[in-house]
Amino acid sequence: MNSSHKQANLLIHESSPYLLQHAYNPVHWHPFGKEAFELAKKLNKPLLISIGYSACHWCHVMEHESFEDEQVAALMNEHFINVKVDREERSDVDMLYMQAVQLMTGHGGWPLNCFVMPNGQAFYGGTYFKKDHWMRIVQNLSELYHNDPEKVMQYASELNKGIIQSELLLSQKQHDEQINRLVLQKTVAKWKLSMDDEEGGPNRAPKFPMPSNYRFLLRYAILENDQSLLDYVKLTLNKMACGGIYDQLHGGFARYSTDKYWKVPHFEKMLYDNAQLASLYTEAFLLTEHSLYKEIATDVLQFVEDNWWQEQGYFFSAYDADSDGEEGKFYVWNEADLKDILGEEFNLFARCYEINEKGYWENGNYVLMRSENLHQVMNDFQLGADDLKKRLQICKDKLKQESKSRIMPGLDDKCITAWNAMMCSAFAQAYLAFGINKYKHIAIKSIDFILEKIKNKQGALKRSYKNGEAKIDAFLDDYAFVIAACMDVYLLTKDEKYLQEAKSLTDYCLSHFKNDESLMLFYTSSKSEALAARTSEIADNVTPSSNSQMAINLFLLGHYYGNNAWQQRAEAMLQLVLQDMLHYGSAYSHWACLALHLTHPFKQVAIVGKTVDELLLPLYQHGLTNTMFALSTQASDLPLIKNRFNNSQTMIYVCENNTCQLPVNTVEQALAQLA
Repeated sequence: MNSSHKQANLLIHESSPYLLQHAYNPVHWHPFGKEAFELAKKLNKPLLISIGYSACHWCHVMEHESFEDEQVAALMNEHFINVKVDREERSDVDMLYMQAVQLMTGHGGWPLNCFVMPNGQAFYGGTYFKKDHWMRIVQNLSELYHNDPEKVMQYASELNKGIIQSELLLSQKQHDEQINRLVLQKTVAKWKLSMDDEEGGPNRAPKFPMPSNYRFLLRYAILENDQSLLDYVKLTLNKMACGGIYDQLHGGFARYSTDKYWKVPHFEKMLYDNAQLASLYTEAFLLTEHSLYKEIATDVLQFVEDNWWQEQGYFFSAYDADSDGEEGKFYVWNEADLKDILGEEFNLFARCYEINEKGYWENGNYVLMRSENLHQVMNDFQLGADDLKKRLQICKDKLKQESKSRIMPGLDDKCITAWNAMMCSAFAQAYLAFGINKYKHIAIKSIDFILEKIKNKQGALKRSYKNGEAKIDAFLDDYAFVIAACMDVYLLTKDEKYLQEAKSLTDYCLSHFKNDESLMLFYTSSKSEALAARTSEIADNVTPSSNSQMAINLFLLGHYYGNNAWQQRAEAMLQLVLQDMLHYGSAYSHWACLALHLTHPFKQVAIVGKTVDELLLPLYQHGLTNTMFALSTQASDLPLIKNRFNNSQTMIYVCENNTCQLPVNTVEQALAQLA
């Protein structure tokens, strides 16, 4: 928006791209903080807390229709203290008010608009509103607040009690269900009823990739030798890789598909999706040896490296869905332009990327989708695989060159700690799987940046980094995924300092995020500013929940350090969600990954000696499920390694249930013991 004649509001001092997008709205936006609440108390006005994120399409629509409109802004400014929140920076605020809106309306989404008392308690809310409806709501709620304040106050208080009560129910559930293979079998059996066996994913639209779902289902299918389930996971991964949800030209996945065919996405790309999907396709390649999965994993990482990686050591957050005011404009193509750019190669490209009825979207535009039958194309054009690849690469290079003249989607250039840690893990795992050295370099640089620039001297992390400044106290997901990334980078470096960092951050979480009423941890630290209610993140969503990741961290670190209490706590946390997992497996799939560790033989492989990598990489690349590695190139006090270092020979120890087999010194011997 042209801001040259507009007066800036208080968001002009923020660093979040989403907040800065609203800095020249005529709405008198405030950033979230005590100043806004104090002003609301002073003026006896309720607050409107409007929450979104930079890549959110409908957030932009509501901004254009309402928040840029002088008449709407005047009404909002008169009756409310208006607060804008970037949900990615302040995920705690988003979580609290999302819970309130879901209790009120039964659903949620973004933009999230919540009307709030000066004490922080919500009394009304919803998502996207059309302009006329929005103006009526603003007027009516202001009148209700001033004409019947006790009614509003009572409703807000009851709603807040409801949030606290549902929080207690979520975090205190106790059930008789035992953690065993039967529970997982029942979970998967019920889950299968909602699977789409033709197009992959769930049998509904929209379709989100949900990487933790397919990570669990893939591992379960391998461990239980469930061929039909494995076929379903492969179908889903193939359909996503060939669909429009994957950017066939530049690489990288969009957030979700609006249809059941993985065809037309909302075109925003998020770091957390691409991190998890790179990890998923990497693991799928190791377990199936399907070359497409390696291609997708490495393409995603190349996209991230080219577009979001900063050599200082961090990743940007997202690309917007819109460019030049239109959703998807950067990504779609019409037939005339393709013919003009590609010339005589058009027919081949059109066959390979569905420039036909299948790939047609709207207004003469096509979403590029990869043909699922390239063998037929090769036959029809009498081409070998290498020739086809070369010719398609020439076509892609021409289209990439042409796309440089297009207006790029908006970039969200802030660094979110949890998402950076996920991407660090993705690069670390890809190095172990593919042996590509630059992946190792990026992973190490990424974790070192977090530990040096985002962690403070007191051992606490920050949530967000931009313009040389780390700010906002980190949340439980930031800690959980950084701990996991530390363990991944330990495997690359054999340097126990990363394990020690993981242990220290875990100690910090158990101290500052503890809930005296439950084994589940709160989402916010006891050292952070208090909101109206303190909540926990338990169910897995587009990212694993912070509690499920912490439970897995406790399980693994418990093995590394011989800490039985941590292993037992992980198991007890899982126990609390078993009943919910049985009914709704897809919302507890990361918990289910922990359940696999507890219900199937879980192996520890210690590799000790001067030449660890020569044995680790080929062993890792065999795609071992339910296995963890302990590594050292020198003497160590880690329980799995203690008294095992030998200067003259590198040995492999395969252990299970605190019992180790005789040491061996070849990959083949170790695989025989692991079988």
